Amino acid sequence: MPADCATAVVARVIRCAAGVFAPGHLGGLTRFLPFELVDAVLEETRRVQLRLRDLPSRAGVYFVLAMALFPELGYLGVWGKLTGELKEAGAAGPSEKGLRDLRRRVGAAPVKALFEVAAGPLAWPRTPGACYRGLRTVAFDGCSSVRAPDLQRNRAWLGKAGRAGYPAVRLMALAETGTRGLLGAVFGPCDAGETAYASRLLHLLAPGMLVLADRAFDANEFLAAVAATGAEFLVRLDAGRRPPVLAVLQDGSFLTRIGGLAVRVIDAGITVTCKDGTVLHGSYRLATTLADPLAHPAGKLVQLYHERWEIESAFYALRHTMMNGRVLRSGDPGGLEQELWAILAAYQLLRTAMTDAAESRPGTDPDRASFTVALQAARDQVTRAAGIIPADGDGPAGAIGNAVLARLLKARRPRVSVRKVKSPVSRYNARPDGDDRPLASQDITALTITIYQGQPGPRLRPGRAPGRLDQVLALLAASPASTWTAREIADALNAPGPRRAGLRQQLTRWARLGLIRKPAPGTYTAATPDPGPPENTETCIQAPEYPT
Repeated sequence: MPADCATAVVARVIRCAAGVFAPGHLGGLTRFLPFELVDAVLEETRRVQLRLRDLPSRAGVYFVLAMALFPELGYLGVWGKLTGELKEAGAAGPSEKGLRDLRRRVGAAPVKALFEVAAGPLAWPRTPGACYRGLRTVAFDGCSSVRAPDLQRNRAWLGKAGRAGYPAVRLMALAETGTRGLLGAVFGPCDAGETAYASRLLHLLAPGMLVLADRAFDANEFLAAVAATGAEFLVRLDAGRRPPVLAVLQDGSFLTRIGGLAVRVIDAGITVTCKDGTVLHGSYRLATTLADPLAHPAGKLVQLYHERWEIESAFYALRHTMMNGRVLRSGDPGGLEQELWAILAAYQLLRTAMTDAAESRPGTDPDRASFTVALQAARDQVTRAAGIIPADGDGPAGAIGNAVLARLLKARRPRVSVRKVKSPVSRYNARPDGDDRPLASQDITALTITIYQGQPGPRLRPGRAPGRLDQVLALLAASPASTWTAREIADALNAPGPRRAGLRQQLTRWARLGLIRKPAPGTYTAATPDPGPPENTETCIQAPEYPT
């Protein structure tokens, strides 16, 4: 045989559980979910097998988790990934029905308990991007793009989106923005609102946290409940809300009360200049419990708010990178619950491996860890049955962490990208007229944040005619030193007879809310003087990622 055709035999040593427990592993992720933990959870949830046979419950838990890593494979395909290298260890070769019965015997309770054990903050306070001035930043958001098979039992639980749609699951998560790890999650039908689901996660908040959320979470009761946990919040308000100005602070923000809760409101305009010359404009109204403008300048909080988008990246990794946009497997609510908890648990284990890898190299931002690299490394480890029981030479990061460190992403650069809705039946699919945002991601060369002094005038949605309140505010702001009676206001607005009767009650209510001022019985004036032009402008070249 020629020398260049010589062959070699490479022998591997696989350390795994013995006998029928051998298929119970998750490759390199098993170090974060050891056998003892799975056995303890099975014991606690009373899911331990009554008789030890070819398919013990521990193997069933790892099988369900492995299904989340291989969503494109059927039962036998996933079992083959777990046992391909373990034939000599006594791994069983069950039928598809046997694996289906194993799933049913395990149920959803142990998998849910494992997720709750794995969930939680992953970063240390010193981890880059994990905290803002000693406060760990976390974010609420929901995802309703997870689809279930269009079967009767699923429709009875979830309903159905349209005549041709799949039943959809609303997934609500609380995520750590620095690592995109999950602190908790709940899910259910889409007929319940996001704040109803988020309220079930409030017990996970604690003093020392800063909650970031968008306009869907600006309800008075929800904000009060967040503040009651001791956590701070920075939440975007709907542009139509006009809270009364109680005091204007030196940075242009103002103090007010929302539903009895004392908060600080920041009205800001944002101008983004892209590398291709495109200039984008936006406006934000943020409410926060961080009331000190010296410790927490308004411009810094406006920049910090965009960390909220990290949870969108978490949903993208879970829904598209892990699941590849696929419909769930299960045909009944019990199976769907088990499958979803398994997906969430597997996602959290991957984030744990990625964070540990970043922590092993001091100063490394977890944003540079690639979820795709970690997922592919974990899948390879499962197929090879490698890293089940860590060896001395694996290092602190393990094989998955080493793969992540070998292919770190470049440092995050400021950029802007358009949120695209690809569904052809979505009402948000078409771009509105006048939308000049770039279709492809663009680097940001300059970002200017303008903090308005006090509260600006009324903001109208495009195409919406001014309402009664908008007209009254504009009338009073035109002459802020004048006082008006209800009749004079009605005459100035040319209000018809039937509408004049309720104007006095409306004026009284708006005065009580602080939107206008009632200096004497029956007279009204503007609540605050006209703020005039913006007074606080900050230009940032090195800005955080800013999706629009």
